[in-house]
Amino acid sequence: MKKLFIAFVLLTAVVFNSCNTPKSNDGTMIEISTDYGEIVIKLYDDTPLHRDNFIKLINEGWFDDSPFHRVIQNFMIQGGGSANGEGDPGYTIEAEILPQYFHKKGVLAAARMGDDVNPERRSSSSQFYITQGRIFTDSEIVAAEARSSYEIPEEHKEVYRTVGGTPHLDGAYTVFGEVVEGMDVVDKIAAVETTVKKGMRDVPVNDVLMTIRIK
Repeated sequence: MKKLFIAFVLLTAVVFNSCNTPKSNDGTMIEISTDYGEIVIKLYDDTPLHRDNFIKLINEGWFDDSPFHRVIQNFMIQGGGSANGEGDPGYTIEAEILPQYFHKKGVLAAARMGDDVNPERRSSSSQFYITQGRIFTDSEIVAAEARSSYEIPEEHKEVYRTVGGTPHLDGAYTVFGEVVEGMDVVDKIAAVETTVKKGMRDVPVNDVLMTIRIK
């Protein structure tokens, strides 16, 4: 199975919206079920391309019994490949990178190929990650800004100082939802033992499988 990383996601095509997508001003709620518990996530309504595509894949059963194939404690947990070994459905999604959404602890974001081959920062159609991150000092936030060439607003810096997250990803990846219940489950998954499998690092020794449904 070809695993995709945050900066290394395959393929480009056109995304289409589901004609039967539920919508609400409060955001669509989804539930990720794992052996470690459930994670409830609110999908943002103002990232509609990513919301509608994610719901389409859920309704198609794409994520059923699929793994969190890459986990790094104090950074993120990543999944999105299908149970039968397909890493990606074969198309990408136009970026919806909005300034109000940043990589605080617990957000849902889309993986993608790197800027060198993907200057438009289009997202993978299925690969996603949930940030765990950590608390950052002022000097570390300055270093994160330098690394990403992105100026982090002061109100976001305060979140990184107190709640935590992964600030060096800001402005570069589409954030399209956030955990509202089950952050302890994210922490448990991020802490599992990992190894190298088929040349891929940070792969759980024991599979961490998920099923996602509309809540």
